[in-house]
Amino acid sequence: MYTLLFAMLAIAIGDGLPVRKPASVGMSATRLRVIDHVVGRGITAGGYPGAAVVVGRKGAAVWQKGFGRLDWNKKSPKVSATQTIYDLASLTKVVATTTAIMILYDEGKVELDAPVRTYLPAFTGGLKDQVTVRELLEHRSGLPADRPLWRLAETPAEARELVIETPLDYAPGTQYVYSDLGADLLAFIVEAVTDTTLDVFTRVHVFKPLGMDHTFFRPADSLKERTAPTEVTPPRGYPIQGEVHDENAYALGGVAGHAGLFSTASDLAIFAQMILNGGEYNGARIVADSTVQLFTTRAAGSRALGWAMADGQWGSGRYLSDDSFGHVGYTGTSLWIDPDRKMFVILLTNRVHAPRALRPGKVIEDVRADLSDAASLAVMDDPDQVLAMPSKFRADLAVGWNRTKHHPARRRTHSKTSSHPTSKSSHTTSKSSHTTSKSSHSASKSSQGTSTHHTAPAAKKSAATSKTGAH
Repeated sequence: MYTLLFAMLAIAIGDGLPVRKPASVGMSATRLRVIDHVVGRGITAGGYPGAAVVVGRKGAAVWQKGFGRLDWNKKSPKVSATQTIYDLASLTKVVATTTAIMILYDEGKVELDAPVRTYLPAFTGGLKDQVTVRELLEHRSGLPADRPLWRLAETPAEARELVIETPLDYAPGTQYVYSDLGADLLAFIVEAVTDTTLDVFTRVHVFKPLGMDHTFFRPADSLKERTAPTEVTPPRGYPIQGEVHDENAYALGGVAGHAGLFSTASDLAIFAQMILNGGEYNGARIVADSTVQLFTTRAAGSRALGWAMADGQWGSGRYLSDDSFGHVGYTGTSLWIDPDRKMFVILLTNRVHAPRALRPGKVIEDVRADLSDAASLAVMDDPDQVLAMPSKFRADLAVGWNRTKHHPARRRTHSKTSSHPTSKSSHTTSKSSHTTSKSSHSASKSSQGTSTHHTAPAAKKSAATSKTGAH
């Protein structure tokens, strides 16, 4: 009997946080059921084929579910919150890169206000000499949003050189532009200081101590069937599954500061709980509590250090507390942490996999926000703070998700004249939809932003503006 109990305990630990009923942590199961409806709406609308969700509070997972399938094939495996592996895209920036910098800051090996050239001597010349580690974390370094490394470099070493050689677009500290290149430089700093690669460093110092056994860069081929596929027709020329979706991260060898990490929803729940615990989980101290506080406190605009603040954009919803922070990823991922409520909300999807919705970026943006709102509104342990549930969520309205069907106009005497405006209007709508999609791509990446694919320079530019968020 004891053997069975220990085996069950081991399985529970391997599958993330302990699972408890919502009521045991002061949450309403009835209100949390809205999550099932919202996520299902996104699948039905064609925004993504499947999703994994974990809502956690006070040390436990209270809503941990998989929805839909890995792809649109009805015979495809069903999504599991504990087993399905997703490409995290820009969540890499906080889960891997920022955490690594936090550890080195704790150890006194990296100073936030030290010039980047202190650790990367090749990053020099003009105003680049003034750029600090802190400004990289705040996305205020002067670097552009990105550049098409995948088109310009033939090897990871060449891609790395291109990142370091990139000229600044503006004076450091004067503007905010969400930059993948800045995150890549942070990863180079980690590698220079530790004399090891980012993937090895984070595995040894973060993921292994926390028991995050399903979190890594460059997944093994044996895990392909558990890994959600992403783009079907990428520049690489073949459907992507088990390889990083982001082309620039791929050009850097699959391990990059801005993208490349893969994980499960239940593994991310452990990471989120570690952050809520002030840098410790299950006896493993990853960073000091004072360092967690420093890096997750608003530093400049809507940014903390590496993290984005939940100011209502990037799918963070309306009801997270003012001190909440998180990030999003272009592939359709997000992580929001509310320290005041001791709660986190995780959503993983592969919305870039052959979406059937006209605007999958809008679908995922609304679903992210609805999830955050539903979780926040489900907290019931303070009667004075309980808010009424809205009659409809964004997913019910589905504004802008798919083109509205136009009924043909009645025949008129001058049919040519009457039909021409309709055609023109349709053309305008199509153009506008394309623009929105591009801007959403970049915004998403913005750190929390919304989510962006680093391979579209134009999209990235708009992202740079919206880069208030996370990718």
